[in-house]
Amino acid sequence: MKPLVLFCKSYSTDLLRVKRLAQSVCTYNSQNLPFYVSVPEAELSLFHGHLVGHNVHLISDEDILRASPQIDVQQVARMPGSVAQQVVKSVFWRLGVSEAYVCLDSDAAFIRPFGIADFMTPEGIPYTVMDEAHGLLEEAVRHKRERVVGAFNREADLVQNIFGRVGRRYSFGPFPLVWHRAVWQSLEDRYLKPRSMSLADAIAQAPIESRWYGEALLAYQAVPLMPCQALFKVYHYAWQLDQERSAGINTEQLAKFYCGVIYQSAWERHLDWPREGGDWLSRVGRRLRRQLGKI
Repeated sequence: MKPLVLFCKSYSTDLLRVKRLAQSVCTYNSQNLPFYVSVPEAELSLFHGHLVGHNVHLISDEDILRASPQIDVQQVARMPGSVAQQVVKSVFWRLGVSEAYVCLDSDAAFIRPFGIADFMTPEGIPYTVMDEAHGLLEEAVRHKRERVVGAFNREADLVQNIFGRVGRRYSFGPFPLVWHRAVWQSLEDRYLKPRSMSLADAIAQAPIESRWYGEALLAYQAVPLMPCQALFKVYHYAWQLDQERSAGINTEQLAKFYCGVIYQSAWERHLDWPREGGDWLSRVGRRLRRQLGKI
């Protein structure tokens, strides 16, 4: 079993984004960490055709779910895609390929050489992305997006209350995150099984997989807590990227602090596969809002 691998759950709409991510892995993966990408079985051939030569281990979502004895595959199939993918990401450890994995989203890209030391201590303890999200929340208030603050508080309270933890609200993100199999196992053994629940049931109850992991880590301490700041620079809005570029901030400067960057797919719709969604009017409107700094 490997100490660490990279993992990305994706689907056809994000094909070009995954290809960009795979290219960055090929360029910067200094220790040749195995890179796994899972997609629906029906889309395996599509991804095989576009990822030739990228040293990617392609697997199906269904194979991951079938390796999880507590999971009802049909239950997951009935979930909205945004929720079902959380289940797949959270039970990847069941394949038994590694002790821990870096869970990446399709809209990520590495910007400098990386290795195990970026994600784990020499003793094999994963770094846990964890803070109180003050940067994001302050920015939301500054731009009069109070709903962002409200959503953060509601999400945090929901899972904290499930575990009965009283105290500060933490963010266990943004992605990518380093997840250890022992933490997911402790959640299953100490919370889910005594309640005759599966992880799919838990995520259906509170669809925030990063909080299930983070609160389980705090509650059961399956591995020592080694907190860290975000591993990647995240651009939540296109105007944030535009502002930094105008200020002369480039990837070489970002690489001093981050392994990579996240470009939100909501404002990179030109990378949708096989084409940008919506009719011509909605596409023009989207691009105009992008130019005006509205997204």
